[in-house]
Amino acid sequence: MPSDLSPTARALRTLEILRARPGTTADQLAGRLGVTERAARRYIGILREAGIPVESIRGPHGGYRLGRGTRLPPVVFSQSEALSLVMAVLDGQPAAVDGDDIVGSALGKVIQALPESVGRQAAALRAHAAAAPDRNATRPDPAITSALVAASAARRCVVVSYRGGSGDEWSGEVDPWAVVVRYGRWYLLCRSHRADAVRTYRVDRVSAVEQTTRGFTPPDDLDPVATLEENLGTGWQFATRVVFTAPLAEVTPWIRPPMGRLEPLGDGCVLIGSTRNPTMYAQEWLANIPVDFRVEGGPQLRAPLATLVGRLTAALAE
Repeated sequence: MPSDLSPTARALRTLEILRARPGTTADQLAGRLGVTERAARRYIGILREAGIPVESIRGPHGGYRLGRGTRLPPVVFSQSEALSLVMAVLDGQPAAVDGDDIVGSALGKVIQALPESVGRQAAALRAHAAAAPDRNATRPDPAITSALVAASAARRCVVVSYRGGSGDEWSGEVDPWAVVVRYGRWYLLCRSHRADAVRTYRVDRVSAVEQTTRGFTPPDDLDPVATLEENLGTGWQFATRVVFTAPLAEVTPWIRPPMGRLEPLGDGCVLIGSTRNPTMYAQEWLANIPVDFRVEGGPQLRAPLATLVGRLTAALAE
């Protein structure tokens, strides 16, 4: 627990803990606050003196909990929490330095609500820190994102209206297993009823979400991040097969999940995947791998590789 918190701030932190974890014991409260049990009970006393009903229940399932009808005061941030929040926002949304940006407007309201000393430092950090935007990041519509997350939590099927990368538009029913954020992009991991297969869709390309009355059950062993990464490299227009002379362990650090699945093959390994952009796959992804390879599948990869070789050869010509 940060040492810069006053007893009042610690009491408010105690209130937050009891709100989030009813039944917290004195020992657990002390551990979360970083104080002794005696001090933790003193903060309970401060809350009671302020008129906040804190009940103490004995027994194996006992502990402290807030009484019914408790009205909570505004959230109080420590200096470290406030500055970390500003840094996280700027890291994910560089445009938040501008008050006209919707996230920047929200951040400004948070800064204004902070105590003067903490707010002054947070405002200075926001005003003078420079953040470069991630060219691959996307900003999906908050309402659509929220609707997908709510449907996933409620395990309700939805009908999504979608615009593909090539501009084609369609609507279809899906089981929204999870919403996953990966390297600045938001994805919907789902089972498509139309394709009867696992699919990943970019949330920023979803134009509408309609929740249905039908429910779904996700796989018991679902790992949303791992499943997303595996699925990103499959199902695209052009199949690819690239064989490497180096062993799997040496090649693995250079393979991005969207490139496909890497498997051992003799003394080397093979990359099996698909792509809708052979030029990027060949000239940006494959070209950066410092291991000898040959393209065995995917004739669409050969032309952009040949073009790259020609450019590099011309660059060395005297």
